[in-house]
Amino acid sequence: MRLALACIALTLAVIAAVWVWLGTPIPMPHAPLKPGEKLWCLSYAPYQGSQTPYDPTIVIPAKQIETDIAQLSQITDCVRVYATDQGLDQVVPIARRYGMKVLQGIWVSNDPVKTRLQVDAALALAERYPDTVRAIIVGNEALLRGDISAPDLAALIREVKAKAKVPVTYADVWEFWLRSPEVAAAVDFVTIHILPYWEDFPIPASQAAAHVDAIRKRVAATFAPKDVVIGEVGWPSQGRMREGALPSPANQAEVIQDVLALAARENYRVNVIEAYDATWKRAQEGVVGGYWGLFDAQHRQMKFVWGAPVSNHPDWKWQGAAGIVFALVLFGVVFWASRPQTPSWLWPAVSLNALAGGLTIGWTIANVPVESIGPGGWVRLLALAAVALCSPLVLSAAMTRGVAILPLSRLIGPRDERTRDPVAIAVGLVATATLLLAIVTALGLVFDPRYRDFPFAPFTAAIVPFFVHSVFMPRPAGARGVTEIGGALILAVAAIYIVPNETLRNWQSLWLCALFAAFAISLVRVRDAQS
Repeated sequence: MRLALACIALTLAVIAAVWVWLGTPIPMPHAPLKPGEKLWCLSYAPYQGSQTPYDPTIVIPAKQIETDIAQLSQITDCVRVYATDQGLDQVVPIARRYGMKVLQGIWVSNDPVKTRLQVDAALALAERYPDTVRAIIVGNEALLRGDISAPDLAALIREVKAKAKVPVTYADVWEFWLRSPEVAAAVDFVTIHILPYWEDFPIPASQAAAHVDAIRKRVAATFAPKDVVIGEVGWPSQGRMREGALPSPANQAEVIQDVLALAARENYRVNVIEAYDATWKRAQEGVVGGYWGLFDAQHRQMKFVWGAPVSNHPDWKWQGAAGIVFALVLFGVVFWASRPQTPSWLWPAVSLNALAGGLTIGWTIANVPVESIGPGGWVRLLALAAVALCSPLVLSAAMTRGVAILPLSRLIGPRDERTRDPVAIAVGLVATATLLLAIVTALGLVFDPRYRDFPFAPFTAAIVPFFVHSVFMPRPAGARGVTEIGGALILAVAAIYIVPNETLRNWQSLWLCALFAAFAISLVRVRDAQS
């Protein structure tokens, strides 16, 4: 009993300590803006909830836009919009009432008719509100998408310049400017996008500001004496790591504040992307696409305060409390299922299961609405959460009762060979679900990884108990399971590919692949109870 109580106390203390550490706010550099100073400009898209620019019938109500502009006017003197349709033509007159400027975009697509409508609308806005429209941006990353050739784009820019009374530019990723000098020759100033997270060789948050500065200087030297404006710079607060580039609330705050401070010292202009989290972008860019905003999408609250510490887990208290409650429930299940002669190794083994679940179950639950995209995504994330909840409980009960992990054939094989032990059946069902989810996740990260996340939190709670069981419990002497061997082989080969593909700097990838390896070992050790 003393050993059991000591294990419980130590487990709960570790869970509490880790969550206090995870939730501790990270200090930020001094505020990059002077008292009363505002951002030079901020990208703005008014879509909320299920609204999306991919719906051709949608028109954003003026009241919705005005509510946003009223809020944004407190932190910025300007907003950048990317098109003129779907109600976006209302931004300029609304911004004017709040004393703000607008970088008015023209959405240049591969449809000349739609592009012409955009051009005419933007020119009309600039003609009517020349004191509000700071500049016209003819196209956004149209060269990157391949929607128009560089010569045709340059001709379109010259046409707009001939009619507009405000400066005219084009905006694209910095590499495409270097490839298209004819476009640079046509604009009044050069507008480049620098997104360190999305670089071909991703830049860690700590190096992002220096990278932005170096790229801007390179482009400025190439196109001197034309002015170079950074049209997009930012960092996501949620999503998958790319090599050493980690999306997080603290990294988002650090990158934006570092870039703004450097821009103030070097005296160049920066447009931050973006005002609000754009949930509609997740369908095209994965989880990370929906979390570039300074304000969250649901509550429309700013994620950080200039210069103030930022927590990567602001809800750590309930997440830690959920982990402690989960661990107590698990220990309660073991006490209920324990036998008079409990082996000495049981309580340390159960403690490992309680730690695996207690440390990650709050993380898992919090990530379900973040990482679930579409009906299929919800099904997958809820299934992952289910196995994360069940695995520590079921496997701990199995160790307490001395029940081995049986091959899948003992669950779905011939009727007279199926096990009738309810604990063994429960273990088999959780093992099967975990294996299917692990294989789907692993294959996705092998064949289509760019926008896929690393669900290390739910897999920690799901897989660690199987590994603990395989290490502490004696194995039957029967034959190995064919399904288990095949699953272990898939996971092992996938992990061998994923680790170098994501690089050793991606700790999310390393963590998940270590779990795949542990599960593969557990599966290989599964044997039939019959010889």
